[in-house]
Formats: sequence, structure tokens, C-alpha cells
Amino acid sequence: MISIRLPDGSQRQFDTPVTVAQVALSIGSGLAKSALAGKINGCLVDTSYLIANDADLAIVTDKDADALEIIRHSTAHLLAHAVKELFPDAQVTIGPVIDNGFFYDFSYKRPFTPDDLAAIERKMVELAKKDEPVTRKVLPRDEAVAYFKSIGESYKAEIIESIPQDQDVSLYTEGDFTDLCRGPHVPSTGKLKVFKLMKLAGAYWRGDSKNEMLQRIYGTAWVKKDEQEAYLHMLEEAEKRDHRKLGRALDLFHFQDEAPGLIFWHPKGWTVWQQVEQYMRKVYQDNGYQEVKAPQILDRSLWEKSGHWENYKENMFTTESENRSYALKPMNCPGHVQIFRSDLRSYRDLPLRYGEFGQCHRNEPSGSLHGMMRVRGFTQDDGHIFCTDDQILDECVAYTALLQKVYADFGFKEIIYKVATRPEKRVGADDSWDKAENALIESLKRSGCQYEISPGEGAFYGPKIEYTLKDAIGRAWQCGTMQVDFSMPVRLGAEYVAEDNTRKIPVMLHRAILGSLERFIGMLIENHAGALPLWLAPEQVIVLNISDAQAEYAQIVVQDLKRQGFRVRADLRNEKITYKIREHSVQKVPYIIVVGDKERDGNTVAVRARGNIDLGVMSINELVNRLSIVIDSKA
Repeated sequence: MISIRLPDGSQRQFDTPVTVAQVALSIGSGLAKSALAGKINGCLVDTSYLIANDADLAIVTDKDADALEIIRHSTAHLLAHAVKELFPDAQVTIGPVIDNGFFYDFSYKRPFTPDDLAAIERKMVELAKKDEPVTRKVLPRDEAVAYFKSIGESYKAEIIESIPQDQDVSLYTEGDFTDLCRGPHVPSTGKLKVFKLMKLAGAYWRGDSKNEMLQRIYGTAWVKKDEQEAYLHMLEEAEKRDHRKLGRALDLFHFQDEAPGLIFWHPKGWTVWQQVEQYMRKVYQDNGYQEVKAPQILDRSLWEKSGHWENYKENMFTTESENRSYALKPMNCPGHVQIFRSDLRSYRDLPLRYGEFGQCHRNEPSGSLHGMMRVRGFTQDDGHIFCTDDQILDECVAYTALLQKVYADFGFKEIIYKVATRPEKRVGADDSWDKAENALIESLKRSGCQYEISPGEGAFYGPKIEYTLKDAIGRAWQCGTMQVDFSMPVRLGAEYVAEDNTRKIPVMLHRAILGSLERFIGMLIENHAGALPLWLAPEQVIVLNISDAQAEYAQIVVQDLKRQGFRVRADLRNEKITYKIREHSVQKVPYIIVVGDKERDGNTVAVRARGNIDLGVMSINELVNRLSIVIDSKA
């Protein structure tokens, strides 16, 4: 007798092994019809999976969180099926699920075109409507290799050959198309109803530029049509908000091929940078941080001691001088340890908080570079807290509260909290990792934060809390971190004198609120669609004259506002006032001041706020008060 326990606590008994689909049918025909997969003892399986022993079972339908990944993975296979139908000579390679969709890479004799993409999508719709069963079979590795070689799929054969010889592999078939996959998949293609192919791109086989350039087709798939429509609308909004386009349009910065992954800041853009940095500098000062500055280049021996040379070398820029090897720092922590250990520290000095606007360089692959969001040179609002074991919890709780305030000031209200636990490739003992992970989890509980666990996503030297922001159009951006590190202080010889006069190793907390300032400014630009709040705007006020008769008065207004600390200039060009207003509105200047004869004679100004809002005529003092209130409120 096999006992199946269901999520509601009920049990069903079966005399013989039974499939997930059969269990669903025993509950009801409606559930059997809507079943996409099963979850047995926490593991996702196909509806055809045979249950031979007692188990906990949940039937996965399109109402469950697990459904979307199954649908997207199955749709990637539907894409490959359609491509093989239309282009039999194409070879399939890999097709994983990604954020908001999937992709599949193909090898083909000519580039696919937009017309091909449309034809492939139509074929996918046709195949889905056939509602063909998706079946699974398991083969020994070598037999699977032979099968894919026999049908000319050399890439699939190569993938399987990299699997240990004693392992079996699973294949999924729909119609006359068979693909390699772990699964699970939907039970039939008819379950795939809402999808769209998005774009074409190039991708090297196995991500290596020495290999063949493949053709990548991106797609998206959803449970419901309105979810897909909302996603496509979000993409349209994201296109309008693209920081690269706005950076050029608003004259903030640019990129060029001679400096891949690096930014040329223009005066307006650098003004924004300075506002962000000065704000964060005050956060340091108000919260007990001492600002420091460590060298850009450090000897290889230090990176070996810290563990970076072994675990991170492929991401580091290296150089040599006088027969010594050096690396540009990819992060600031080893330098801060050197500052800590430059003097004898006491337990009375702890917690000791260092902060640095540290410029780092990482050798990111050229294909992964993306405007300001993924660069090779960046500056972190980096901080490190040296403390005792007993101080970890209080420091983490205080940090989360500080981070929440900072994000709110920049206009981000929604935060997602994740605890990233130990990766397979790491340094340090397991008991230290246990202590570090438990401290992070407990700190979020005390802060009243709901959190998720990201298994294996921690840094090689310690687990971390990842703080992810939601922007104005619902996109998620991972920004801040808090990492508990028991290993690096040991490796780099950091010590303090304890209360009993013994030497002890401090705990090192790695923390950044904004992360990369470049990336965060890119996020700000996109979140606000270039219309930065008054306190961050590179130009806060523009003063326009109607004719030359008000030019002198316009300059007096400008100087008066500058003395009050505002970023303001005059536009005295001999152009129509409507033209000048429209031009500065396009530049998203928060306040446009117009002065004519009436304003000059009355020592007043006519004020327009961004969005073509007419605030009427007011005195300079009234304008100053208004601007000051808006800036202080960070509105």
C-alpha cells in the first residue's frame, strides 16, 4: 500500500505504484486537466512520474509559483522544435530559463532574420495547438551520445559527453523532436498558450570567443496573457528610460570603444555623481564611519593571502613592474584590513567602522558590459566594520535600518531581502559559516524583514544579505550587501587586544549600500526617467529672459540663487520664450524661471515646475523657501 500525503493534510492510498497524473485524477478531473507537474517531497517532477513509495505530493497548476519556470522551460523546447521544423539543418545547443523568459542557441549556416523570427513564432503557435504529448525517457550516457550523433546534433552530443560516464540522462520528446533535458516539462504542448519571441543576438558556444558564434533567440512566456502584456508594456517603458539614451540626451556621460566598460563623465553627469557621493559621505559621518583611502594597486602576495588570487583571479586586471606582480583592486576589503592592522587595536576601539569611495576594476567579459549597469571600472560606497562576535547582530540590525532610510531618500520604497549562503567554492570552516549565516538571518528577523534564502550564492569568504530594490516600473535591482566574514581577518593577520589582554581575531563585516555608484546612478536615471528629484538634478533652476531688456535682471536672479546654494544658470539667447521653455523642459530641468518687464519691475519671478506646472509669480524669497523645502524633503 502506497500512502500519498497532500498539502491539505489528507492522504490517499494506492495498491500499486501510481503516477502524479493518476493521483490528480483521483482527486478530480478538473485538477487532472490543469496539472502541469508534481512536487514530491519538495522536488519537481513530471506528471508522468511514477510514485512507488510513500511520499508528500503537491500537484502543480498554473496557480502555483513553480508553474512559470516549467512553462518557460517547456516553451524553450517548443522554440527548438519549431526551428527544427522550419530549418532542419540547424543544430540545437542550450536553452535555459532566464529572468522573465528563456533563450535557445542555434548553429545555422546563415543569420536568422526578423522574418525568420516571425515565422518561428507562428510555427510555435501551430505546434502548441496540436497539443502533442511531451514524454520522457532515460538513456545511459553513451547511448544518448550515440543517438544525438546519429541525428547530426553534434553540440548535444558534446554536452552529454561532458557528463560522467556512469550517469544516465533524460530526453524529452514532443512530436518528432527530441531534446536533452533534466525536466520537468508540461505534459503536452497545448499547455503553452502565452509566449512571444523577443529578439535575436549572437553568443559564442560555451561562452568562449574562440568557439563558433551561435545565434541566440530570446523569448518570454507567461501563465496569463495580461501578465505578458504588462511585461511587454514594462519593456516599452524601460526602453524610454534607458540610461544610455538619456545619458546622451541629457548630456550626462558617454561611452566609447577606446575605453570599454568605462565612463566619460560630462559636467552635468559629474554634478549628479557629486550629489550622490556627498550625500553618502554625510551618511558615513552621521553613523560612526571613518573615511579612509587604500591604494589602487597591491602586490600579488596580498591577494594570495586574502584568497582572491585563487578564487577571483580571472576577474582581476594584473600588471608587472620590476619583476613583481600586482593587481588592480577588484574590491577594497584587503586594503582596509591593512589600515586596521597598522596599529595595535583594543576591544574598546570596536566596533571600528571604515568607509571608502573605493575605485575598483574588474575584468568583466566584453559581452557582459551594459552601459553603467555592468562596467569594468567603478566606485563603491564601500565600508568594513571590525567587531567582536557579540557585536555582529547589533551592527547588522543598525545597518538594515540605515540602508532603508538611504533608499527611501533616493525614492526607493520597496526592498527585497535575501540571505545568500555558502557556495561550494569557499574559504573557512563550516562552523564559522554556520555562525555567520545564523547571525544574518537573526538580524533580519529582529528588523522585522521578510526574507528569502539563496542557497550557494554567498561570496567565497562569507554569506551575505542582498538588498534588492524595486523601481518605478517594477524591475528588481540588487544593490546593497552585508557580509559576515570570519576568514579574511585571519588570513591577513588582523588582531585586537581583548579585555583579558589576549590577542583575538575580529569579525569583519563587509557592507555597501549603493554598491557601484555608477550602476546606482544608472538606476536613478531609469527610475526617474531622467527627471531627477530637485536635490539630485544637475541643473535645478534655469532663468529665462523674454527679451534683452530683462537680461541684466535675469543675471541678478541667478546670482541671488547661487548665493543661496542652488545650481542655476541663465539662458539669455535671443530666441522665442516658448522655444526656450520647450528646450529646457525636454532637458527635464525641475524649475524654469521666466522674467519679463513685469517681473523685473516688481522684483519677482514667474515660476514653472517640471511637468508644465504654472506656479505663478512669486518673490525671490518665496522661491528660495519653496526650493529649500523640496530639497530638504528629498521629494
